[in-house]
Order: sequence, then C-alpha cells, then structure tokens
Amino acid sequence: MKVLVIWRLLTVGGVNAGWRNRAIYFKKHGIDTEFLYTTDHGGLHIMEDVAKVYLTKDKQEIIKIINDNAYDAIIVVDTGAAYKWIKKAKYKGPILIEARTPELIKLQPHLKNFKGILPELIIVPSQYQKRLVSILTDAIPIQVINNGVDTSFFRALPAEEIDLTSAPTLTKGKKIIGWIGRLDKRKNWPMLVEITKQIKNERNDIEFWIIGGAQSIQREEFATVWKGEDLTDIIKWFPVIPYQQMPHVYAKIRQSGGCTLATTKAESFGNTFIESMICGVPVVASNIMPINEIVVNGETGLLFRGQNVEDAVKQIYNIIDHPEIHQQMSQAAIQKVEEKFAIQVVADQYIDLLQKMVPTVIADQGEVNIP
Repeated sequence: MKVLVIWRLLTVGGVNAGWRNRAIYFKKHGIDTEFLYTTDHGGLHIMEDVAKVYLTKDKQEIIKIINDNAYDAIIVVDTGAAYKWIKKAKYKGPILIEARTPELIKLQPHLKNFKGILPELIIVPSQYQKRLVSILTDAIPIQVINNGVDTSFFRALPAEEIDLTSAPTLTKGKKIIGWIGRLDKRKNWPMLVEITKQIKNERNDIEFWIIGGAQSIQREEFATVWKGEDLTDIIKWFPVIPYQQMPHVYAKIRQSGGCTLATTKAESFGNTFIESMICGVPVVASNIMPINEIVVNGETGLLFRGQNVEDAVKQIYNIIDHPEIHQQMSQAAIQKVEEKFAIQVVADQYIDLLQKMVPTVIADQGEVNIP
C-alpha cells in the first residue's frame, strides 16, 4: 500500500514528529508513506531520512504527483486547499482528514468546504480535539487515534550512552528545566519568561533550556525580551537541535534531576509530553485538556492551575527538590507511555483503519497484495 500525507507546513513540531514515527512503523508493515508540503519551516531534516518528501506550491505539479503515484489513500492534515488539488486530479481513492489545529478559528477553514469531495473519516489525536471538531462538523465520523512515540529511539538512556559532548551541555550544580517548541503566542513563551524571573530571584541552582524556535514568528521578539530582562544567564537558547539528538537532550535533563515545562495555552495533543515521559523526564504543565489526557497529575508529572506563574514555580520545585518523587514519576512516566502511547500501540490502530478503507491490503502480518 502507498499513502500520501498532505500538509501545508513542514515544521519541527509534533505533527511531523508523529508522522515520522508512523512512517517508520508503517514501512515495517508493508505501507509506504509519502509526504507533500507546500512550505518548509525547517522540518525537512525530520522527514527526509524516513520517507519521500515533495515540497511545492505549484498546483499543476501537485496534481501530477497525485496522478502519477497511484496512492491507495490520501490523508489531508489541516490543508483546505488540498481538496481542490485532489478533485482536479480526479482521485477516486479513500480520503481521510487529520484535524490537528487546536483553535476553532484556524481549524474552521480546513473543515468548512470539501469542494465536493466526501472524506471517509476525520482522525484526531485526543478526546479534546474530537470535541472541538464536532463543533464544526457532524456529517463525517470522527475517530481518536493518539500520537505515538518510537520507544526504541526515545528511551531513558543509561549514563554510558548519553552524548555529553553535544549541545546543550550540562552545567555543574544546575538542575535543568527543558522548554521545547516554537516561540509563539500559543506556546506562551511570555509565561516562561515570568517563571524564570521569579526563580532567578529565589535561587541559583536552576537553568532553563529552550529547544527550538529558529524559524518561529516571534523569535526576534523573544530574543529582545530574553536579553532585555537579563535572563541570558538562566535561560540557554538552542534554536536548532537535530531531531536525532533529542533523546540525549532529555537524558541530560533527567540526569540533572530536572523536568520539562510547558506553558502552552492550547494543544491538540503534544508530542513533547510523550517524548519527555518515555525518556523518564517528568512533565510540568497546565491542567487543561488534552494535556491532562496525557500527563497524570501527581503520577507522571504535575499540573498547575491555568496560566498561574506562582503555581507553576511551585510544581517545578515539588519535582526537582524531591529526588524520590522525581524517581517515582520518572518510572511511572515510562510505563504510562509504553502502555498507551508507544508507536506500536497507536500505529496498529491506524493500520487497521487503512486496511478497512483499502481492500487491496491483506491483514496477514502486514503483507500487501496489489493486483
């Protein structure tokens, strides 16, 4: 079987990380995945070593790609324009939608008009996202399939396997708080700044690592605040860290006795949560859906109230100042991901779905028989 995934944005983020994991797993089960993006935001290195990637805005070229490759199914991720391309290509196979944007106003254009095409199903990564999508449409079935993480790649590395020479490097005597993602309004970096300001006034044994943001819209605004507020000593910013190095980043955070922090205002899922947890790093984040579908408060991490800076600081301290709690949460987090979010668990659900949609697939050990 061969499937095409169409998405506008080739980013360094959860959607592409999730699809990277799926593509690798699909390949082992006789399904080839190809990707079509219209805009590169620095994410090519995540995908190009695992699957074929097309990067173009040219409509005729896109139609030709669809026509020439005889895809057994097409999956459209938050890309309203794709329905026109599919229709002009006269594609007759099953079409699935992935609704990933966690904001109604931004999601609506991608679910408003299917240009005469009838998608088979809308796939969402969380119960929260299902509720959101159901506000916009009730004509198409909605199914929850969680994002998955490759537990052979992301794992709690033993000390002897950690690459201590690559950036970022540990600072002696510092516990590391990792903040991973884009620098934009939704990820809420201003709250991170307020948290670091409070902690800087209270102690000197904590260091924050910001991972990512090289291509973010607000990177210059953040840089101005970061320097202007005199936070360069407590916040270390690493705009580009190769995806393949991320297990080592998490391992260093864990080794320091630290945790990861999310100040995000909205998510449809949140891949960094399951990456952090499977690497044995507890998570501190806001007690909102769908974060509380992933992070079990008091078990695999701690959740703070809304966007409350003081409560967030308190929960960080509750983890990093109590090694026994840190260790318990570390082990519980690993177990939680292995049981619920491991790629083999969630990707099998996707494969079962594709097998029902595409009759050419034989559900016998992933073998394919295409006449």
